[in-house]
Amino acid sequence: MPAILQIIAAIDASGDSGVKVQRIILYAYEGIFCLLLSHGYRHFMNEWKWLSLSMIRLIPRVILSVFVLGAIMYVLRIPVTLPLGLFKSTKIFDLVNFLGMSLYYAIIFFIWTIFYFIYNYFERYNKSLKLEAFIKETELTHLKSQLNPHFIFNAMNSIRALVDENPAKSKEAINQLSNILRSTLASDKKGLTKFDEELKIVKDYLGLETIRFEERLKTKFDIDPESNDFWVPPLMIQTLVENGVKHGISKLTEGGMIEVKTKVIDDELKIQIRNSGHYHINGVKKAKGVGLANTIQRLKLLYGDAAYFRIVNEKDNFVLTEIKLPHLYNV
Repeated sequence: MPAILQIIAAIDASGDSGVKVQRIILYAYEGIFCLLLSHGYRHFMNEWKWLSLSMIRLIPRVILSVFVLGAIMYVLRIPVTLPLGLFKSTKIFDLVNFLGMSLYYAIIFFIWTIFYFIYNYFERYNKSLKLEAFIKETELTHLKSQLNPHFIFNAMNSIRALVDENPAKSKEAINQLSNILRSTLASDKKGLTKFDEELKIVKDYLGLETIRFEERLKTKFDIDPESNDFWVPPLMIQTLVENGVKHGISKLTEGGMIEVKTKVIDDELKIQIRNSGHYHINGVKKAKGVGLANTIQRLKLLYGDAAYFRIVNEKDNFVLTEIKLPHLYNV
């Protein structure tokens, strides 16, 4: 680039046309050798893995190397400057002139080095972001693949028990399962789904479970209308509701209650799932593959530290599962 600017300046400059041509030849020669030297310098830096060095170790190496390159460039231009008669031989071998011109070229190489390191930094940063996104997508796909067979198995068992006893109700149950599967397939194309779509899945799931538990399962919903503006991980709420039914209500002879409540506070969605029963840490650990550990991992992948999750025992033999999610505007 400096050589190109110098060539343009030499063409525009007034004066002897012969001197103009000589300077254009010199600057073109300098440009070619600067290009070749920088290419070799880049190969040398990659070979010795300078891009991985700390700043303390890198800076002295760069400063020394650009001064060496500056000196080499000064020597390489001598075979052209002498025949062209642009500089006297006494000037060329003068120490002050040698140091001054070497410093000039060293500065050019130093500027080139800065741009090269900046380019590589952003290149590596972009690659790391793509890799991180790929890993997250792979992990989320794996987690969702764990959820779907588990849910379908339970749902089919409920329908099978109903087919002979109540065909009309079994038809309704099949429609509910169909709705859930259709929503699940659509949600697999993205990492998040609208809250109202997730709520439909939860209601269809509880409709299926009501067939199995009959009067032993009672449900209650208290939904903030603003919740529909939020996006949530697909099947997350359904999984937690299923966890409450499996580890809570199914263990109780008299059955119990499942309550889903939401509230939007300070641009955050708070989801509370209450179920009758008692939270046993050791008992839940055995079902981690499709339960709480799965949910926690998905929240971490999608929201980082912006999401909040907890599960605690409450009075009156109830378990509270609570999640707080930030509002994602660029979904």
